[in-house]
Amino acid sequence: MKISENWLRQWANPSVDSETLGEQLTMAGLELDGVETVAPPFSGVVTGVVTECEQHPDADRLRVTKVDIGSGEQLQIVCGAPNVRVGLKVAVATVGAVLPSEDDKGFKIKKGKLRGVESQGMLCGASELGLEDKIDGLLELDDDAPIGVDVRDYLNLDAKIFEIAITPNRGDCLSVLGLAREIAAINQMPLDRPAIRAADAVTDTAPSVRVLDTHACPRYLAQRIDDIDRSQPTPQWMTDALVASGVRSHNFLVDVTNFVLLELGQPLHAFDADKIQGDIIVRLAHSGETVELLNEQVITLSGDELVIADDAGVLALAGIMGGARSAVSDETTSIVLESAHFDQLTIAGRARRFGLHTDASQRFERGVDFELPKLAMDRAVSLIVSVAGGKVSQLTTVEHPDALPVRHKITVPVDKVSKLLGVSIAPEQMAEMLNRLEIATTVEEDSLVCQVPSHRFDLTIYQDIVEEIARMYGYANISAALPELSVDMRYDDTADLIHLVKLSLANAGYYEAVSFSFSDAKIEALFDDESLGAVLPLANPISSELAVMRRTLMSSLLPIVSHNLNRQQSRVRLFETGLSFVGGDVEHLVQTPSLAIVATGDLTAEQSHGARPMDFYDLKRDIESLLPSTLDKTKVTYERTALTFLHPGQSAHLMIDGEDLGWFGQLHPSICKALDLPTVWAAQMDLDKLIALSRRSNAITAPSKFPSVRRDLAVLVDQDVAWQTLEKDIHKAAGKYLQDVWLFDVYVGDKLPEGKKSLAFAMVFQDQNATLEDEQIKAAVDKVIQNLADKHAAHLRD
Repeated sequence: MKISENWLRQWANPSVDSETLGEQLTMAGLELDGVETVAPPFSGVVTGVVTECEQHPDADRLRVTKVDIGSGEQLQIVCGAPNVRVGLKVAVATVGAVLPSEDDKGFKIKKGKLRGVESQGMLCGASELGLEDKIDGLLELDDDAPIGVDVRDYLNLDAKIFEIAITPNRGDCLSVLGLAREIAAINQMPLDRPAIRAADAVTDTAPSVRVLDTHACPRYLAQRIDDIDRSQPTPQWMTDALVASGVRSHNFLVDVTNFVLLELGQPLHAFDADKIQGDIIVRLAHSGETVELLNEQVITLSGDELVIADDAGVLALAGIMGGARSAVSDETTSIVLESAHFDQLTIAGRARRFGLHTDASQRFERGVDFELPKLAMDRAVSLIVSVAGGKVSQLTTVEHPDALPVRHKITVPVDKVSKLLGVSIAPEQMAEMLNRLEIATTVEEDSLVCQVPSHRFDLTIYQDIVEEIARMYGYANISAALPELSVDMRYDDTADLIHLVKLSLANAGYYEAVSFSFSDAKIEALFDDESLGAVLPLANPISSELAVMRRTLMSSLLPIVSHNLNRQQSRVRLFETGLSFVGGDVEHLVQTPSLAIVATGDLTAEQSHGARPMDFYDLKRDIESLLPSTLDKTKVTYERTALTFLHPGQSAHLMIDGEDLGWFGQLHPSICKALDLPTVWAAQMDLDKLIALSRRSNAITAPSKFPSVRRDLAVLVDQDVAWQTLEKDIHKAAGKYLQDVWLFDVYVGDKLPEGKKSLAFAMVFQDQNATLEDEQIKAAVDKVIQNLADKHAAHLRD
């Protein structure tokens, strides 16, 4: 943002030079990118008056002039400007003067001849001095301009222009008011606000306004001015302020709205009142509606853009740019002036959609003080009337206070300030600093109670207030000090263990994927299971396909699978590590480091011997390969899953010592059908729990010197009894000599009673200190049989 230093000093003028003032803004978080003068360097140009002006003897378009520059001798200068005349006060580049040039080397004025007539200098137009040309010809100085003074001094061309980088959170500083407020607070001086009063209405009429979307536009002001004298040019002081701020002068009515925008930070728009048909209507656009903008660009609206319309159609793209149909021109004498507050999210992104970037959209997207519209309206109307006259109508105000932004009080514990900043500041001093920033603050017990002003959209939590205290206290006054650290020097092997997990999957033929944590809401909706929790939508998504945070990594991996299948890759094996996000809002958000696997197609490549489709047990093998080899296999169990997005008969939870590590299995066919995918095998594990298994310490025992004994046991049980349950009960009942047990046969058939199944287990017994006797083994087996009979009505199969 460019702004004139002189303009800033009209509001706050501390006794510091330009360099110090720029340093103050930078240290306050408003970085000064550069300082330049109003005009580029030049020398040898003075004010003069044309005393004679005659036709050149050999050129129709040239004039031979005599110019008085106060040196006692008049200069003869040949000039071709159409507006040269006797009595004109002009800028005169004398012989030896150096004017600006495009190569920055300067253009030196020499004595010469033009068509045979000697010329002792040059009469300058604005462009020759590096200024904006308003007219075709010479720069015309005021009639009361003194003769013989340096033009740089007379036009104040050495005045400084600050170029300040305003961060997106400080939209309140995109104005003279905002920057001057900071300067006044830093230098502990009052803010010298100009007196602004509403112009008196002289008619009883008022613009008719209807606001149909009160959330998008909670406050809208409109005022009509008739019989404006358009012969009056833009005052020079206003033009100078605009040009110094990088804004071109257009016509007086447009210049006024731009001036108020830069001065107060409130965008305004002037409509040609005679071109408005019926009421002014603030509404959302109709899908397919078109409008021609002021830049002659014709755009087609989608339906979510806020527009200003009348009975005939769209007049303007609200908060962004006006339309060509209602644009003011040099002939406009009646206008309707608009000053409104628009919701940030309603404006955000709409300008970029159409390739636009305007001063208005820049401010509304960052947040504009919702108390400014009335002040800005009064300022603009009073400026128009004071310069060009006009009949002012009654002010129309349509507002819905309940829809306006709310500025809550923020309580800041005093001890938090010193902990965050590392310095001790008296509470009264902190309150005084904040009050200078117009943050109304009182000290109540051990806390600061701060009322956030309407112009500060960026203050929401107590840390924001602490930052304001630091800015006002001065970062340079906060000494660097090392914090007290309690350092744990133990090596963190997390990255190493995760790398081993990835290597295991890579060795199994999987490829690692890296994707956004954002996902498509439509895909998340397919994983509609209560156990996953709520979905967190993004306030300002990159696109509609990345509008929510992913609850499972499947939301990221499945589009990649689809992408590969569409490119004739029939066999896809992928894995990803990353966070999954569960929670309907930020306050309740839970982020879980996760590992996800997805696979489709044959188990091996097509050219491999014995290629076949992947099945549940192939996926189970890949999951088990992630478990550390030292893990006690008796602690590993599987439970049927009830997750709605998995196939009910082809999925399970992986349980370690009774703790759920994650799920794996076949995606439900309905999801595959919705995404046009073949059979997909998927898994997701809690990554922290998975790598924690490798950190478990295991007791080391020497192998037994004595032989082991195996006994097989086949029992009949009801078909709804899980074999894992029987396995657990066998471990509990068999006693200390049981070393291992596993299921080796399952039989269901017509040779068994209805509703029954046969489960066969192998049991291995061994003693560390002696050879087991048959009686000991028989007693253990009998105890197992009795326990299974009591708990599950199991009996030995014949």
